[in-house]
Amino acid sequence: MRVLVTGGSGFIGSHIVTVLEDAGHEPVVLDTAAADPASRGDVRDATAVREALRGADAVCHQSAMVGLGKGFADASAYVASNDLGTAVLLEQMAETGVHRLVLAGSMVVYGEGRYSCPAHGVVRPGPRSVRDLDSGRFEPPCPQCGAALVPELVGEDAPADPRNVYATTKLAQEHLAAAWARATDGRAVSLRYHNVYGDGMPRDTPYAGVASFFRSALERGEAPRVYEDGAQRRDFVHVDDVAAANVLALEALDDLPRGGLRPYNTGSGQPHTVGEMAHELAEAFGGPAPVVTGEYRLGDVRHITASSERFRSELGWSARVPFAEGMTRFAKDDLAAAATRPSTAP
Repeated sequence: MRVLVTGGSGFIGSHIVTVLEDAGHEPVVLDTAAADPASRGDVRDATAVREALRGADAVCHQSAMVGLGKGFADASAYVASNDLGTAVLLEQMAETGVHRLVLAGSMVVYGEGRYSCPAHGVVRPGPRSVRDLDSGRFEPPCPQCGAALVPELVGEDAPADPRNVYATTKLAQEHLAAAWARATDGRAVSLRYHNVYGDGMPRDTPYAGVASFFRSALERGEAPRVYEDGAQRRDFVHVDDVAAANVLALEALDDLPRGGLRPYNTGSGQPHTVGEMAHELAEAFGGPAPVVTGEYRLGDVRHITASSERFRSELGWSARVPFAEGMTRFAKDDLAAAATRPSTAP
């Protein structure tokens, strides 16, 4: 199978290219940072995309501007990169008759995750207020009675509730892909990545995620700085597992119904707090213990961990790299140079 991998020189995309080659497929890269000039191009350039699609059987769309962003100041940059880029890609796929797509989705589309209240059952808390965050009240209360909530795993059928510009563009990518599938009788999958980490992450960049910041700090001999109280829950999934998930999804596309998009949560299934991750990584690295700062970023969610049971039961995928093993490996892995442009991550 000949597969166009947009963003194929990036952190996740480069691992996907390797796994595709190992599985006997033929990956074709389109990336603004590709070392090979023949693979260098912008997904927003219709001519470059059309040329890259020549002879392709499927597309693995990893190219994206990632990260929380800076308030609303960079909204147009996110929309131009993520949504316009996806629209141009899908237009060219429609014109060239490529009907298979695996999209790099993200768990950020859920906003705050799933919570239950002892009195009111499953509830959806609103955005956390600056007043509460400034006072160190990080847990979202029940919107009906103000009681403490219990975080739970989110399923793919949960309502979308993006809380920042990046999250909004990731949801828009899914809507565009679904519209393309309906219009072309295509098949599309969105893999909603959790917090991906592993070898080749760009070092010390706002686009790479908290694992990169912590690892970069340790390299400098500094303690990782943990926001809030460190108790925010996430699912850290190794890039090897995410690459394998993409190849499996590509190979399974022909078994899925035409004319729609099927989302799959793509996580380890082992929720951990950010504080736990920082301590595990610092211990494996042999560096200073993390410092809990109490600082916060407006727009961050408190807890978001999702169930990957649908992916396991329908397509047979599950993560293979345990948390402790992954962090031990990541403590010794090489990081890439700091990104000079946004690269793909959830």
